[in-house]
Amino acid sequence: MTLRLAIALLSAASTAPVGAQDIDAANLTETVRTLASDQFHGRAPGTIGEERTIGYLIGRLQALGLDPAGTNGGWTQPVPLLHTRLGTPTTLGFTRNGAATPLAFGTDIYVSTLQPNDVATVAKAPMVFVGYGVTAAERGWDDFKGQDLKGKVAVFLINDPDFVAAKGEDSFGKFGGRTMTYYGRWTYKFEEAHRRGAIAALIVHDTDGVGYGWNVVKSGGGENYGLVVPPEKQTTLALQGWISGEAATKLFADAGQDLAKLRVAARRKSFKPVDLGTAFDAAIPVTHEVVQSQNVLAKIPGAKRPDEVVMYGAHWDAYGEGKPDEQGRIYRAGANDDALGVAGLFEIARNFKAAPAPDRTLLFAFWTGEERGLLGSEAYAQNPLYASEKTVANLGLDILQTAGKAKDVVLVGKGQGTLEDDLARLAAKQGRTVSVESLPERGLFYRADHFSMAKRGVPVLLMMGIAGASDLVDGGKEAGQKWVDDYTGKCYHQACDAWGPEWNLDGAVQDISVFYQIGDELARSDKWPGWKDGSEFKAIRDASAAARK
Repeated sequence: MTLRLAIALLSAASTAPVGAQDIDAANLTETVRTLASDQFHGRAPGTIGEERTIGYLIGRLQALGLDPAGTNGGWTQPVPLLHTRLGTPTTLGFTRNGAATPLAFGTDIYVSTLQPNDVATVAKAPMVFVGYGVTAAERGWDDFKGQDLKGKVAVFLINDPDFVAAKGEDSFGKFGGRTMTYYGRWTYKFEEAHRRGAIAALIVHDTDGVGYGWNVVKSGGGENYGLVVPPEKQTTLALQGWISGEAATKLFADAGQDLAKLRVAARRKSFKPVDLGTAFDAAIPVTHEVVQSQNVLAKIPGAKRPDEVVMYGAHWDAYGEGKPDEQGRIYRAGANDDALGVAGLFEIARNFKAAPAPDRTLLFAFWTGEERGLLGSEAYAQNPLYASEKTVANLGLDILQTAGKAKDVVLVGKGQGTLEDDLARLAAKQGRTVSVESLPERGLFYRADHFSMAKRGVPVLLMMGIAGASDLVDGGKEAGQKWVDDYTGKCYHQACDAWGPEWNLDGAVQDISVFYQIGDELARSDKWPGWKDGSEFKAIRDASAAARK
């Protein structure tokens, strides 16, 4: 099907009269099949695939009758991206007492850079172990104890101080137990190293702690993406990445330290950084370029309070071209991740356009660069077109289950915000219950675009089908787990994330419908959802709420 024909067919469908919550599975399917087709080249930022995707999205939004909400009254918001790739290292290793230990890139260590330099250089930088690297005043925790990290290499443990803590240990229960907080994410640790002036940051890899093996870490190929920033805001980290568990154990042993004992020590409030008496040296050539990318933004203006905004979001980008799979497919086009989320936003918008005008403005955001680190949503959050304190909520769709109707809906981030109570209440009207994500230690709450808004205090809710096994009407939890295992184990970020005739979107229709209802209530009321006690984002929203009033 040609792009023009697809737009024409779907535009005709979008003009048919509909009622509230009339989410059409056929429309979802047609959108996914189009966006995941070869003509969009895998939808990678900065490629012809992006150019075609942006044109398609704008055409669909125009046909639905939405208004542009981007920069200067247009449909898009520019998002310049820095793209870097490391070459073969000329120097990479540790030095202690004059003895050098070379490191094999991809085997012992994996790093990348977000500095636009021709060579990533770290010269004889002292290495300091900082435990979990957490500074959390609200939890009475500080791993740094005033340690000066300027020009040094910070070495971290992954996850939170209480991830494996036993009852009686200082950290026990302080960070949610097995449920990861943002302090446990690798992104936080790199940000903290930068804030303290470190020249490099290395995280000790641990499969249980991060949720994936070393094979996933090294698959990045030395490539990275970041937002283009002025020199004064550029990261201090010449290199950031991971050291394998085996290489880390040897590093600590050579320094006269026992990594296993230090893991235990790092769970104590009294922990202090440990100078490893070792220097890190690296000189790695870098290719770098600026990729011009875009968010697509559309709105339905509010009739009474247009400055108050209810936001829906999904990411349009995928991974582009890769190695052929067993069927010869070369495009990792993300049919579920996240063309289905995009399709869901179109259906939600179509229903709102068929209903009376909302009191508050509805904003529909189609993000770039999610797969490269939530970059499009972060660019918007840094330069919002609608004030964050006036943004009522952000509702995100990112991967929906395609195995049929479910008796439940899976909640990501239990205990974070009051929107989860709305989800439970409205799911009950569908005859469904709420199940909690099965692996909260994976930190999925911090790994989708809604998080960029959460960091600014905006209440958020995420629908993500791989967060746990749905209790399917046909097959129960066992069938739901099989779907999760099959998708995450075989097709997540792979070419086989493609539409297939076996897809059953009845469950996705349920999930999209409940998100429509949540947004509909918010858009037609003066309700302001919030964060629950214990959430790291509550104080931010409380401050912005005071400013709003």
